[in-house]
Amino acid sequence: MSLENLAIVKTNDLPIRHQGDVHNGKVRSVYWLTKEDSKRLIEEKGYNIHPNAQLGAMVISDRLSAFECIWQAEDGLMGPPQKGACLNAVSYQWFKEFDKAGLAGNHILDVPHPLVWIVQKAKPVLVEAIARQYITGSMWRKYGEEGVRKFCGIELPEGLKKNQRLKELLITPSTKGIIRGIPGIPEDDDVNVSRKQILDNYMAFGFRSPEDVDKYETLLAQGCKLAEEKLKTLGKIFVDTKFEFGYVKDPSGDTSMIYMDEVLTPDSSRFWEAEEYAKGNIVEDSKEGFRQFLLNESGIEKDILLKKKRMDERRKAAAEYKVPVEEFMKVSDTYKRITEKITGEKVLEIKEPKTEVVEALSGYGLI
Repeated sequence: MSLENLAIVKTNDLPIRHQGDVHNGKVRSVYWLTKEDSKRLIEEKGYNIHPNAQLGAMVISDRLSAFECIWQAEDGLMGPPQKGACLNAVSYQWFKEFDKAGLAGNHILDVPHPLVWIVQKAKPVLVEAIARQYITGSMWRKYGEEGVRKFCGIELPEGLKKNQRLKELLITPSTKGIIRGIPGIPEDDDVNVSRKQILDNYMAFGFRSPEDVDKYETLLAQGCKLAEEKLKTLGKIFVDTKFEFGYVKDPSGDTSMIYMDEVLTPDSSRFWEAEEYAKGNIVEDSKEGFRQFLLNESGIEKDILLKKKRMDERRKAAAEYKVPVEEFMKVSDTYKRITEKITGEKVLEIKEPKTEVVEALSGYGLI
């Protein structure tokens, strides 16, 4: 029996009235609304934003991305069931926590359905803001297996052990999209860059001033500190994460930097079980377990998964390989477990995702 209907995968074919092309990311599709619909909703809903801001309907899928590719399972299962609802729920919970703590705002204005956000369009900062509290994952592979000691212009000391806590929060940014015309920065996506490179070319990275480079680092550190404190109360360890930032105008026309995309989800972050870590064990509450499955059990050559120069081979492998269904179900279970722990609520079961999304957005006059 086909399991295809258990997961929502195609999200760019909904009858949502919009302007221009639907933006299709790895896991989300964004329908940017017309000027008329944006203005109408701002007035009708009383959103506290600039009256001329453009809005979008952001619809999340259950697609599973790892090593920059989308993966599919056997028996027609196209994604881990309920993964999208988990990502939206946990990210929205963190944004609410940020608001309570008085941190910067974010792009979410409304949640019509567990798979949909109404967002305001922000001018993105072209930096993937990555922060690490432990040396693990790709950083450990570089440090422990390849002998690399300098990361994004920061020199790490000798003698670090795998999964060891770092002395302080380490910010290791990479490019978001392709940055062109800067000596020393390859014209490719997801390239590690130093703080000095960003400062020296702040306008190319989308910053309005050098001081805003300090600002994004401050917002990143504040979000990480809040996450660490919250997760500690849940018996979890905050390991690392990736944030994204952008600029919006407030109702008076002043520009401010906000959090955007998603924050502190199992897709963008690593969380460990504190009790197990104290015993010397690593129990992940993220998709790292799936990455390790691909590296160690899929039969795909590790070098293909880890080396960017073999990206064409990687994309081919991802298109042809069918993940065992139980591995997708493990991802689903992990995401539901950590989401329910963080939000304190059960993840809602969605039986007819596209029908429900259309019905929800009908109430916003967008169908």
